Amino acid sequence: MTYDHDRIEALLNEGVRDKVYPGAVWALGDATGILDQGATGVLDPDEPDVPMRAETVFDAASLTKILAVWSSVGALWEDGSLDLDQPLGAFWPEVAGHPLGTVTTQQLLTHTAGVPLRAQLKNLYGTHREEIRQGVLHEQLHRPPGEAVEYTDRAALILGYLAEHLSGQPLDQLATARTWLPLGMSSTRFGPLPADLTARCAPTELNQDTDTRLKGVAHDFSARLLGGVCGIAGVFTVLNDLAAFLRYMLAPATSQFQAGFGSEWITRSLTIQTGNLQPARGLFWHPAPGTTADEDAWVHYGFTGTGMWISPTKCRWAVLLTNKLYYTRERGPLTEVRNTFRGLALN
Repeated sequence: MTYDHDRIEALLNEGVRDKVYPGAVWALGDATGILDQGATGVLDPDEPDVPMRAETVFDAASLTKILAVWSSVGALWEDGSLDLDQPLGAFWPEVAGHPLGTVTTQQLLTHTAGVPLRAQLKNLYGTHREEIRQGVLHEQLHRPPGEAVEYTDRAALILGYLAEHLSGQPLDQLATARTWLPLGMSSTRFGPLPADLTARCAPTELNQDTDTRLKGVAHDFSARLLGGVCGIAGVFTVLNDLAAFLRYMLAPATSQFQAGFGSEWITRSLTIQTGNLQPARGLFWHPAPGTTADEDAWVHYGFTGTGMWISPTKCRWAVLLTNKLYYTRERGPLTEVRNTFRGLALN
């Protein structure tokens, strides 16, 4: 199996020149660790003498759904604390008798639960955390469960609340204890970040209220509204921590480390779980665009410009971290870079 370091570097350098992102950090590897890596561009165009580095901290955005929610739900499932096919109302008193009580964990993980698509929490429920929680958990469904695949941040928010209910721990403490600490992911945590991590954090979008770039605090407004910790977003991480996470996913049984989730959870998650419904989904993972069945490549993206891929068939993983949101919310240019990078890294 081959990859082309020079072509990857050329691709990502071009993205810097075209202002797709200020800078990028990347790596690819297998079950033994990192096979190749690199960095290009700058941390912040306003400080052109500070380059992107392997230790740059990134706002992971929706990678939170994998690093905190998916991993924690997996740990609870492996413990026998959670039946994916049981309606939530059967074991979660807070949603019993409400529309969400008819939904299963499996449906939330596959985005087939029929929960509302809108996620503007402040506009819907105000700014008090408990009012937001009650509003989310007691909201009417958008459509009957199991009818369609519709991606919504709300599924991850609900699953984060569920994990907290079952474990008796806040989501940040649960993820740290069951996943991040066991895997040695020492720079991964929910924000707001302490000063030392903020100093090496890639800035994202301009905060209109302060006229400064968001740095060390989550870009996602819902995450900030909820104090930085929620299932939607809010996690910050670095390249080496993601490498440790993905390396473990390829060989959990033989790893010297042991997270709360294991091979059964990984195998089930990286298998189509939506039947004939489209777009196809695993459990919070989805098939990478442009891949074929024999490639078996799965992906999860973050809105700030992050992304990670894994291919059990090829025993290979890849990570691409950017702060593309510094320039634009437009998806197209980075989508093209991502798809090309995936082809170069996993082929």
